Amino acid sequence: MDKVRGSAAEALDGLLFDGMTLMAGGFGLCGIPENLILAIRDSGVKDITVISNNCGVDDFGLGILLQTRQIRKMVSSYVGENAEFERQFLSNELELEFNPQGTLAERIRAGGAGIPAFFTKTGYGTLVAEGKETRQFNGEWYVMETGLTADVSIVKAWKGDTWGNLVYRMTARNFSPMMATAGKVCVAEVEELDEIGKLDPNEVHTPSIFVDRILKGTNYEKRIERLTTRERS
Repeated sequence: MDKVRGSAAEALDGLLFDGMTLMAGGFGLCGIPENLILAIRDSGVKDITVISNNCGVDDFGLGILLQTRQIRKMVSSYVGENAEFERQFLSNELELEFNPQGTLAERIRAGGAGIPAFFTKTGYGTLVAEGKETRQFNGEWYVMETGLTADVSIVKAWKGDTWGNLVYRMTARNFSPMMATAGKVCVAEVEELDEIGKLDPNEVHTPSIFVDRILKGTNYEKRIERLTTRERS
């Protein structure tokens, strides 16, 4: 099966629909699938539920889908760098399901592994646990969390091959390996696209069986999410 696509729009062709659930890899602006996000914006698809650690910044990453009002709901852990996110949430224009970061990662991993739910101590006795089943194990209380899946997951890797094997670079790996397993379809963009056999199998983070389509991305930006400086002595 030929998994390679010539552009992000081609890689997403036939996969997007109004009301869909999308998983998007990345942590802040690190390891985000920039080309695929732009293609989703240009597609005009709307009422999307997005599962991602955060929503980028106002004018970059998933934040551009907030600007175009294509996102209906976010399932996230951290949303502190996006003023438009705050505005839409506080004005009841955007639904938000908050998750502790480790819980979010485990919910995605569970979804990809076919585990419908699990129990965790994190969040017990807080707003996070409201409306959820709680149970006691060995004298400790736990909250039941459900696994997460998506219609499409989009991830960005450092290197990949034409079969779809992926290698991430350092912290840019973040949520992407779990998300690649939890989407009904996984689309990956890579900085370097190699022929089969070029990647060391021992270095592959996401095996090709989880990747349905792959493209070589272009025009990547190395943005700094929050620039902090100090005066030189």
